[in-house]
Amino acid sequence: MINRQRHTSLKDLAEELGVSIATVSRALRNSNEVSLETRERICMLAKAKNYRPNPFAQSLRKDAPRIIGVVVPNLVTHYYSGVLDGIEDFASKAGYSVISANSHENHFDEERHIDNLLSMHVEGIIACLAQDTTDYSHFKELSQFEIPLVFFARTCLPELFSSVIANGDAAAKNAVQHLIDTGSKRIAFVGGPNHLDMVKRRKHGYIEALHENKMEIDRSLVECHKIDFDTAYESMLRLLSLPVPPDAALAFNDIISFAVMEAIKSRGLRIPDDVALIGFTDEKHAEFVTPKLSAIMDQAHQTGECACQLLLNNISGDKTIHKEIVPMILKIRESSSKIPR
Repeated sequence: MINRQRHTSLKDLAEELGVSIATVSRALRNSNEVSLETRERICMLAKAKNYRPNPFAQSLRKDAPRIIGVVVPNLVTHYYSGVLDGIEDFASKAGYSVISANSHENHFDEERHIDNLLSMHVEGIIACLAQDTTDYSHFKELSQFEIPLVFFARTCLPELFSSVIANGDAAAKNAVQHLIDTGSKRIAFVGGPNHLDMVKRRKHGYIEALHENKMEIDRSLVECHKIDFDTAYESMLRLLSLPVPPDAALAFNDIISFAVMEAIKSRGLRIPDDVALIGFTDEKHAEFVTPKLSAIMDQAHQTGECACQLLLNNISGDKTIHKEIVPMILKIRESSSKIPR
């Protein structure tokens, strides 16, 4: 196994010297915008650390495109690819290129991608948190170095960065109301990690609907764990094993929605007669499963366009912190309305 030394980045040099990444970049280009003394300090440290400019980034700069970076948790899902499509469409019209990176829901990959994008001299970054990210120091540093950043979907540090989110609380409330109106009495919520703001919003809407309908808020009907098919599948099996199991479920996202559906079917139960189901997903597969899945759909492309617009405005000098909300759409299909008995 080859032992490779970690590549020294602009960020590493900047942190050690207590200057901005932009200052390091200018000094290494021998820019007169940086004092001679500072240039010499930076160049000496770069040599000592065996800093090597990214050749890909250099070739991009010679061709002079303007570049932004995007970091998403799971690029293979329809939602994140839809957001990226919206970002690319808006960026292209504004003369920007996009470099995307997949954190695979991993904090360390997320941090590494942020570092790599900075080394490529991107002008700004759009990001959605990995599900296990609870330390936001790598994002705080971007604020300190005045690197434009916009969050979407899963966000943090609202006092520092603009964001684009969906109205998940209102959407969840409407979905639960539909389940109640069509005969469900014990409604479960299968979510993701509780620290994620997106999970908090959707769970809040779920609880609010139960409260307004004077229904018991039973904590045993709430399962919030890792966003993972097998984890969600086991969570739903536990719910179905309760002395009084749920007769409906609201699922946090596409991965969890299809895991919940599979768990219900594995018990020989009928959807929606025995257990009604609504999922947060705009997956095309929602129309192709049996029964067709009722879904709360994100407007992913619009989310991407909005996030890109906020980022480009920030790059152009707008320092105002914005919070944009893109409404979700509840699409009722076959999985949620119980047959009257």
